[in-house]
Amino acid sequence: MSQQRVEEELHVDQYTLGLVGPDQEWAGTVADGGTVTTYTPPGCWGPMVTPSFRGGHEVTRPIRVEGASVGDAVAIQIRDVEVTSMATSTGSMAERDDAFDDDPFVDHRCPECGTTWPDSVIEGTGEDAIRCADCGANASSFGFEYGYTVAFDHENGVGVTLDEDGAHELATDADRVMDIPENARQHPILLYEPDGMPGTIGRLRPFIGNIGTTPPVTMPDSHNAGDFGQSLIGADHDYGVETADDLEMRTDGHMDIPGVRAGATLICPVAVEGGGIYVGDLHANQGDGELSLHTTDVSGTVTMDVEVIDGLELDGPMLLPNEADLPFISKPYSDEEREAGRNLAEEHGVTAETEMGPIQVIGSGGSVNDATQNAFDRATQLFDMSEGEIRARCTFTGGVQIGRLPGVVQLDMLAPMELLEERGLAQPVRDQYDIWTAAGTTTVSGASRRWRTCIRKHRNPCWSKMGSPKWIRSGGCGSCSGSGEPDSQHFFRRVRKTAYALSSLSWPWWH
Repeated sequence: MSQQRVEEELHVDQYTLGLVGPDQEWAGTVADGGTVTTYTPPGCWGPMVTPSFRGGHEVTRPIRVEGASVGDAVAIQIRDVEVTSMATSTGSMAERDDAFDDDPFVDHRCPECGTTWPDSVIEGTGEDAIRCADCGANASSFGFEYGYTVAFDHENGVGVTLDEDGAHELATDADRVMDIPENARQHPILLYEPDGMPGTIGRLRPFIGNIGTTPPVTMPDSHNAGDFGQSLIGADHDYGVETADDLEMRTDGHMDIPGVRAGATLICPVAVEGGGIYVGDLHANQGDGELSLHTTDVSGTVTMDVEVIDGLELDGPMLLPNEADLPFISKPYSDEEREAGRNLAEEHGVTAETEMGPIQVIGSGGSVNDATQNAFDRATQLFDMSEGEIRARCTFTGGVQIGRLPGVVQLDMLAPMELLEERGLAQPVRDQYDIWTAAGTTTVSGASRRWRTCIRKHRNPCWSKMGSPKWIRSGGCGSCSGSGEPDSQHFFRRVRKTAYALSSLSWPWWH
């Protein structure tokens, strides 16, 4: 990886061959506070059936974030997720034992000529369509145990499964229907033309299955998680590790959590200089747990703002989901609840903690229990609390949700804002949930620092967005695309953020 020109807005449409790690070529460098747009091919099934891939996804090349150093964190505000595929195929998988050695996602080989990671060509449609370019044998390591094909109506947010004729028709034009990007190297899974449970209607709500920061070691992109990563232990291929302790270097980008969607903010550890953000494995929909182990993999675009949080050491990602995605017990307090809580506390002679913010700590492991323990360990380290207190807070103000079986979870809790201030997390939480009732503090978060820099440079609060011709034409800053907020609401949020930043400055603040 080498440093490159810093871009305020960066578009990425180059991908790895199923790997993440420090030896992957940079896609580019985005400014701290800048915007990244990615255009990605489907994850899972396409790369899985393409034998040249070293992992189960086709994610972007890593993106360097200006100023991100090891020991920091990067906040990724997801502004928009748009699906560009018109259909996909998915289902539960069946492995072809003769087409791989240790891991069907990783070490592919042709079952006839023995070529490892062979190039392949397409002949017709169906599960024997992907053939070794050297000898012509069926070289894919996966078929469907039970599969189905889904056509999408994005405007109305629904999909419907197709019968045999419908699935075959789409298979004959698979690249176009799935909108496989020009730079992608996978074969489209529509070629397999599965036709299970025809006529079933499902609701669509797209999200990102694999997004995060680059680990300090190279590994298959699909295995950058505590559950999928188990298959690397003792594996006899280029990416195998010796012990479970070696998996501690993962950054848990492969989460498959439906809450990682437009409007959410993901906070990720920086484990290599520059962070190395990557994106892939977009899904059109998924139920909690991803019970088939795979869902509706699609091509699409993601727009996100990125920001460095200095000195926030994390062992794994944190998620600030849309408020609508929070459990009832973990939502921010209303004014009425705060008032009632203060009155009740006064009646019993205690001081009420009314300034609390929702957070989700992501945990992963070989099982749901292991993943939950991993989340407990990460939360105790982050907040310097005993595990008993973390368990108590998560029981009384939160809980645990299953992202993916067998082992990715979200640990919910309401955390005291004072503690979030100390960790540098208060600003992202306030921004995410419009928590602005507390008095201003002297702690300056990354967002406040960015606004201060902008104010000093332009002598006008965020002139680069709030006063630009683009802002005037659009009636707002344009940063709320995909969040569902009216521009006027987003404008007032920015005004409050400016005031919050100014509260920490000495006067005159433009010097």
